[in-house]
Amino acid sequence: MITELGHFALILALGVAVVQTIVPLIGAHKGWNSWMEMAVPAATIQFLLISTSFLALTYAFVTSDFSVRLVTLNSHSAKPMLYKISGVWGNHEGSMLLWVLIIAGFGATAAWFGQNLPRTLKARVLAVQSSIAVAFLAFIIFTSNPFLRLAQPPFDGQDLNPLLQDPGLAFHPPFLYLGYVGLSMAFSFAVAALIEGRIDAAWGRWVRPWTLAAWVFLTIGIALGSWWAYYELGWGGFWFWDPVENASFMPWLFAAALLHSAIVVEKRESLKSWTILLAILAFGFSLIGTFIVRSGVITSVHAFASDPERGVFILFILLFFTGGALTLFAARAGAMEAKGVFGFVSRESALVVNNILLAVSSFVVFVGTIWPLVGEAFDRKISVGAPFFEAAFTPFMVVLALVLPIGAMLPWKRAKIGRVVKQLVPALVLSIAILALVWAMQTGKSALGPIGMFLGTWLVTGSMTDIFSRTGRGALSNRLSRLTRLPGADWGKFAAHAGLGITMMGISGLMAWEVEDIRVAQIGETFQVAEYDITLEHVGREQGPNYISTMATIVVSENNAEIAVLYPEKRVYPVQAMPTTEAAISNGFWTDIYVVIGDPQEGGGWAVRTFIKPFANWIWAGSIIMALGGIFSLFDRRFRVAAGAAKTRMEGMPAE
Repeated sequence: MITELGHFALILALGVAVVQTIVPLIGAHKGWNSWMEMAVPAATIQFLLISTSFLALTYAFVTSDFSVRLVTLNSHSAKPMLYKISGVWGNHEGSMLLWVLIIAGFGATAAWFGQNLPRTLKARVLAVQSSIAVAFLAFIIFTSNPFLRLAQPPFDGQDLNPLLQDPGLAFHPPFLYLGYVGLSMAFSFAVAALIEGRIDAAWGRWVRPWTLAAWVFLTIGIALGSWWAYYELGWGGFWFWDPVENASFMPWLFAAALLHSAIVVEKRESLKSWTILLAILAFGFSLIGTFIVRSGVITSVHAFASDPERGVFILFILLFFTGGALTLFAARAGAMEAKGVFGFVSRESALVVNNILLAVSSFVVFVGTIWPLVGEAFDRKISVGAPFFEAAFTPFMVVLALVLPIGAMLPWKRAKIGRVVKQLVPALVLSIAILALVWAMQTGKSALGPIGMFLGTWLVTGSMTDIFSRTGRGALSNRLSRLTRLPGADWGKFAAHAGLGITMMGISGLMAWEVEDIRVAQIGETFQVAEYDITLEHVGREQGPNYISTMATIVVSENNAEIAVLYPEKRVYPVQAMPTTEAAISNGFWTDIYVVIGDPQEGGGWAVRTFIKPFANWIWAGSIIMALGGIFSLFDRRFRVAAGAAKTRMEGMPAE
């Protein structure tokens, strides 16, 4: 009964979404207030109906209702409760239901907290947002119904993919979807502004919080996925340039560019066309990611489905929304005339450079991702892997890191670069000193480590110089006092840029100085990896809640002193007869000791793989700091105050 209720609620939500798409648009065009105001209750009802549907599916998973086909295929009665719940979105149909729930949630949030928006713009934003929900609700109902029943339910289910039975993967998809789908709000604002024919400073201020929220969620989601790959898959890496990894990374880059571009629209009413285009492309690349994951056109361990019918449907959605928005963009070019002018050396110019680097780097990733498809179309097998991406992508990030501290401190409109560089001399000297120190300490290594440390230090110290420069002049105590009263957006920029620097140091340090050892070790044998002594003390079998584990006990010592005891595992999940590798990691501020147990060998002993990973945790620490920077900026009260003031100025003005 509850399952049928969820299905019925989903169908009702589609009907409400259709009404929300059509009626407010007509009302905004005709100036009918009652029709425009219908968007708010419709957005609320749509969200409640999809929430009911999602809760009904969750109930089926929690209670192990194996009469529901999706539960049978993705759950098992012996599975821990956390993974029963995460099983709801650990499959194609359930993840799409979560997708539309988030679409409706963002729309409802805009309806509830968008009192400061002009009436016509708000109606159009909610209508465009609902049109996206219509497309995906139709996709779910007609091609991916999660509520299908089985005529003869089995005694138990087929279990969730063991690789997904992990806390990191339980929370990674929801955060990723919040980021993906959150960019739909920036898209809706862009299309609504194009329809209305008004793109101004107030619009730039309104669109920034939604883009910022999506960027924060994407940052957290990507970091969780990277962290999971690092400790769960057992191969020791944090990023594989997999097509699905790239599918989330490309929108992240576009969202970062959109954030910086919207600042120029807000402050100077320039770059309007470029900002609108970025908003369209950011969501467009989210849809491309959906197509990659769910169409089967590219093979990936992350892919959900390989159904051509579903792929064609998603491709149609992608072409309709992205193509339609770009057509409207071309038609409305005259409404996006820039008002502010700026010099060649100015913060505006620096932000343009920032945007170009981010956008082009995203297109580079896109080309590398789809190039194998192009090759297949001409009957050629082409493999594009990490060497291509690292060689093509890294130069853009190097230039971005060099420019960022200078650009962040340049004044608006026109600037003297010498004055800014003079302030950054201490940061530059410290960065060069770090480079020289690291270069002197390493022998026979590549330049990647020293250069990465230089760039990371330059970003962190440049960000510190920037935020301290905002305290003015005077006694140090007074400046420190003013530092605590700086707006949230200033602290957000500092944290985001510094976090990027820390992540760069982590990536370059790990890639440059990692040590790897693979060997067959006997029980009781001690061997050396770098400066550490590794002893394989014991290997035994353990019974988990829904798996059987082969667990090793490995003691790590340094200078004859025990520093860690690690328990790497190889698990077998009997239901799916699938093995997984569980790495054991001794986490440290400077270095991780990473151990994987392999299979028993014919001549006796066990395969043991050991990694010494410098600066590994700096990668995720930097990501957390970047996300915190976004949160600091998101809660800057100037967003709300200025938006309210803008409403007073704009209310009642005719559309251009």
